[in-house]
Amino acid sequence: QSTVCEKIMELLGQNEVEQRQRKVLILSQDSFYKVLTAEQQAKALKGQYNFDHPDAFDNDLMHSTLKNIVEGRTVEVPTYDFVTHSRLAETTVVYPADVVLFEGILVFYNQDIRDMFHLRLFVDTDSDVRLSRRVLRDMKRGRDLEQILTQYTTFVKPAFEEFCLPTKKYADVIIPRGVDNMVAINLIVQHIQDILNGDICKWQRGALNGHGRTYKRPFPEQAESGGGAVLAAGKRSHLESSSRPH
Repeated sequence: QSTVCEKIMELLGQNEVEQRQRKVLILSQDSFYKVLTAEQQAKALKGQYNFDHPDAFDNDLMHSTLKNIVEGRTVEVPTYDFVTHSRLAETTVVYPADVVLFEGILVFYNQDIRDMFHLRLFVDTDSDVRLSRRVLRDMKRGRDLEQILTQYTTFVKPAFEEFCLPTKKYADVIIPRGVDNMVAINLIVQHIQDILNGDICKWQRGALNGHGRTYKRPFPEQAESGGGAVLAAGKRSHLESSSRPH
């Protein structure tokens, strides 16, 4: 899903835009892994901690961060070190944007977070492709092949089948073959361009009234059919100005 989001950003030309001026940005669920205890971190270094379980994520922080983004605030997103399995002291500043692509393996699992999205995308990739990409990625992080395969069979594959795959029913759009499906990706890109150009029904940002209630406009004809999601945060002119998985 991260590869699909990066391709969308590339086709929109947003990769070449200075960060503060971007109308579209990517935010990853991976940034919100919980801070591990010493015992959990010891297990993680041995490949014995389940990073693909819903409890591995700090859902409260994730929800509050997304809420602030919808309301047009600049936020600080945690920086996660996948080599040491720890949250760093440094944070990444994320500036207001018109559209946010939020990607991750379990972005649809928590209902409070799932209900914030205007458009839900599920990237459906062959299991062999997922495994090969994982092996290449984790070997670049300094892990040996035996540990990678053991972690995959013990945690990753079972968690995918139990927690990730069932959330496919919440998707509005399913993208088979991932980044190779340029027809689907181009349709999503065109849809985002229509949002940015105001050519379709305006997406009402999460704005607070005097009673502290949040108003959001659902995506038109939202269907109930990991995933990725499009979070529309409203036009920049209405925003406050301010400064991958294991």
